[in-house]
Amino acid sequence: MTGTDRVASPDARIGRALSELDTPTLLLDRGASDRNLAKMAAFFRDRPVKLRPHFKNHKCVTLAKRQLAAGAVGMTCAKVGEAEVLVEHGFQDVLVANQVVGEAKLARLARLATRARIAVAVDHGDQAVAISTAAVAAGTIVHVLVEVDIGMGRCGVQPGAPARELARRVNELPGVRFAGLQAYEGHLVNLLDRAERTERARAAMQQAVDTRRMLEAAGLPVACVSGSSSATYDSTGTMAGVDEIQAGTYATMDWQYHRLVPEFEVALSVLVRVISRPGPDKAVLDVGVKGAGSEFGVPTIRDFPGVEIPFFLAEEHTVVRNVPDWSIGQVLHLIPSHACTTCNLYRELVVHEQGRVVEIWPIEASGRLA
Repeated sequence: MTGTDRVASPDARIGRALSELDTPTLLLDRGASDRNLAKMAAFFRDRPVKLRPHFKNHKCVTLAKRQLAAGAVGMTCAKVGEAEVLVEHGFQDVLVANQVVGEAKLARLARLATRARIAVAVDHGDQAVAISTAAVAAGTIVHVLVEVDIGMGRCGVQPGAPARELARRVNELPGVRFAGLQAYEGHLVNLLDRAERTERARAAMQQAVDTRRMLEAAGLPVACVSGSSSATYDSTGTMAGVDEIQAGTYATMDWQYHRLVPEFEVALSVLVRVISRPGPDKAVLDVGVKGAGSEFGVPTIRDFPGVEIPFFLAEEHTVVRNVPDWSIGQVLHLIPSHACTTCNLYRELVVHEQGRVVEIWPIEASGRLA
């Protein structure tokens, strides 16, 4: 048998108890994740709005394929590098929900559009002209969504006439196809009061819907309005005039999003160990900011609601207070406040069921920032 004929040996971790794993390790509870995928897919199955999950949440091709199998119509991503990973693995309908600028990136984007349906967001005519130039040079078509700022104050042209004029300009360019509007109510998704979140998110998204009607009245067909999130899937995701939902976190979940939409289960955790007991009520764990996203607050410890993590600033350590009788070497599940930035720190998801490893899934787009 030659070197090229060798069959890869199965990962020795398959079948092991989680307590036997090295730490820190990024874990995914397969049952919980599958139930989340099924719940979100079922919500949209008989509705006109379609689900286009956001790859940036987990960056894992296997998990993205499971989302498609559950009923998603395509994938959303944040960067060209993520889109490249998806297309390399056979995905044929990808939205880069971001502005893509720079000659090198646009050449990559245009090359992808020769292999799959690629859409991208713009909020300025100069971006559209540059995309047109790259697409014509590559002999392809890039689909373009005009991004409308509905209150987040990040990217996006203003609703109404400014969006209409940009759409007209896009519609006149060669190599691109005006495909609709993008709008994201991200400034509202973290409102804890669900009734308030629903009311304000729908009011914000109505600006995009009204803009759609203005464009259509001006003779510019709008094939799609795309936006929303896991926290607003059942509010903006049920509005007439909205066509696609870019929900992401529901596939993995973190403690912050679980507070917002508790019908989805926390499937993601970081397996950690107690490495020090410097006091009777104090423990130190073997992970820090280099191993868990904390943009929405300090992590929590699964099954131990009474413990306190007073701060989360060290690179490789987590200090926990008010701890029970944890022993040195004890394994725990740390739940981050932000799943997306946590997944980006790792190269694989160790998938488990009933306390044992069942699969290892690569995170192929980890670190793809360009």
